[in-house]
Amino acid sequence: MKIELPNQDFLYVTENSAECDKNTAFVQTTQNEKYRQNALDNHAHSIIKIEEIAELFGINKIKIVGITGTNGKTTTASAIYSFLLDLGYKAAMQGTRGFFMNDTIVEGKSLTTPSVLNTYKHIYQAVEAGCDFFIMEVSSHAIVQKRVEGLNFALKILTNITRDHLDFHKTIEEYIAVKNSFFADESKKLINKDEPKAQFNMKNAFAYGIENPATYKLMAYSLNDATSGIIQHFQEIVPFTASLHGFFNLYNLMAAIGAVHILTGKKLEEVVAVVDNFAGVSGRMEQVSETPNVIVDFAHTPDGMQQVLNALKEKELLVVFGAGGDRDREKRPLMGRVAASLAKKIYVTSDNPRHEDPDAIIEDILRGIEDKSSTIVEPNRKKAIQMALNDQKESQVVVILGKGDEAYQIIYDEMLPFDDREVVRELLKI
Repeated sequence: MKIELPNQDFLYVTENSAECDKNTAFVQTTQNEKYRQNALDNHAHSIIKIEEIAELFGINKIKIVGITGTNGKTTTASAIYSFLLDLGYKAAMQGTRGFFMNDTIVEGKSLTTPSVLNTYKHIYQAVEAGCDFFIMEVSSHAIVQKRVEGLNFALKILTNITRDHLDFHKTIEEYIAVKNSFFADESKKLINKDEPKAQFNMKNAFAYGIENPATYKLMAYSLNDATSGIIQHFQEIVPFTASLHGFFNLYNLMAAIGAVHILTGKKLEEVVAVVDNFAGVSGRMEQVSETPNVIVDFAHTPDGMQQVLNALKEKELLVVFGAGGDRDREKRPLMGRVAASLAKKIYVTSDNPRHEDPDAIIEDILRGIEDKSSTIVEPNRKKAIQMALNDQKESQVVVILGKGDEAYQIIYDEMLPFDDREVVRELLKI
């Protein structure tokens, strides 16, 4: 990917050494430094370190917000983006759902955190569009691979730390250390005070919490028809209402409210006034059908599943889920155990099997389910959804987990069209 930069000695910059020529400078990063000689062999105009081009891309003209954590990154980022726009600011957002600017989608879904230069390009576009803020999700992979190097964050946010990506990080201890390393510097940070695994530099640290004392403390809440709560910030005590459901979304909302308050300096009551406008994120606790009641969610970790199913525990739940192939095998029985503890009936199926045998993945999940009398195995995901809908009684909720708003299923290297929500609509003829 070449990026054109006006008014420079070179016409373009790239992080791909194969794209270099006399008009194109090679941007050297931690990820690509081993290709430096190849860039020179291809007659690169020059070699530029990533830190040196920040000014060219206008990095310092915009406030960058980085959000990391196992769960909640996308919802928290989207809430911050929504609140800022409703408060009259111009903002951009980059993450799992794609790249957005000023309430318009610019690019579709990609990696949670793209390559360094891709992120710089998005920031450059945001600056050109007059944006005041750039909100980005920061994955654990991106932290390890230094895909955020050279960025000066106006605020860093931690949602939580639970089990995920152990196919990449190998141990939970390594994963925790990676997440916490993002908060080791002296930049402003907003930490979930109820996350016991959080470790951070205390300088410029703010906190939000429900169980523990924090800069932004949720004093009371209700999860009835709508969500409501009362936030205390020092002497300020302010109520809010929201259309998001589930106890776990209280944390996402608290993080977003605290972040916008810190970033803008507006009164807390002004910030919470726009909270109810945020309708949530597609594929996150998304009600696809009201009658019968069918909910689709992206939850794909034991903790994520527990949060979603706990939010619906007043109902009898029929849960359809699988686990991704070529990923952490050890979380699969844990996912089975969570489902068995909270569901009336379980339908174990395929997720994105990739290069693994779907039956072998299912066997891993079943190891966590002691009593299998209420468990049905159906590797065909569409058939599993159909079975759950057929079995559903009027008062029950079908919950389909793992893929959220993904519009494909990955089998080997193929991305085949498959959207849980569209499958439900097709089967229910709605």
